[in-house]
Amino acid sequence: MYEGSFPHKRYQKTLEFLRKNSPAPSTILDLGVRNPFVEFMEKEGYNVSNTSGEDLDIDTQAVQTDKFEIVTAFEIFEHLIAPFNVLRDIKADKLVTSIPLKLWFSPAYRSKTDPWDRHYHEFEDWQFDWLLEKAGWEIKARDKWTHPIKKIGLRPLLRFFIPRYYIIYAERVKNQ
Repeated sequence: MYEGSFPHKRYQKTLEFLRKNSPAPSTILDLGVRNPFVEFMEKEGYNVSNTSGEDLDIDTQAVQTDKFEIVTAFEIFEHLIAPFNVLRDIKADKLVTSIPLKLWFSPAYRSKTDPWDRHYHEFEDWQFDWLLEKAGWEIKARDKWTHPIKKIGLRPLLRFFIPRYYIIYAERVKNQ
C-alpha cells in the first residue's frame, strides 16, 4: 500500500507486523509523544492516542486504563530504567512492542547532543522475552530485522547480517 514511501525500513516492517498480528480497526495507546509513525498507523485504520511525554519510569497512570485494545511501544523500553513497572501496569489485553537489540560490536546508543536521548537498556532477545513474561505477557509472535547503514567499515558490514530490531506481539496472561 505504501511501498517505497516509508522513511525507514523499520516503519514498513513494523506496520506489516502490526497489520498481521492485530489488524485495524483497533484503538491504540502508543507510548511516547505523537511521532511520524502514528500517521502510518492512522492511515491503516487504527485510532491512535499517545502518552503525554510523562516519565513512564515514575508515572504509569497513562497505561492504567482499559479504554484501549492495544498498547504499542516502538523503541521506548530501552530508554526506561525500570520498564517492568509500565509493562506490569498496562491494562490493555494486547501489546505490540519493538526494541533495538544489543549489538556485541557496538556500544549502547547515547546522543551527543540530547542528554535524554540514550539507551539505558539494549536487550538481547531472550532478556526482553523474559521481561515481558515476568510482567504478565504471553508472547504470540516475534520477528527481527537488520538495519544496514551506508558507511564503510566492519561495523556497517556487520549491520547487513546481524539483526538490530526485535518486535513482539503479546497478550496479557489472564488471572494476573
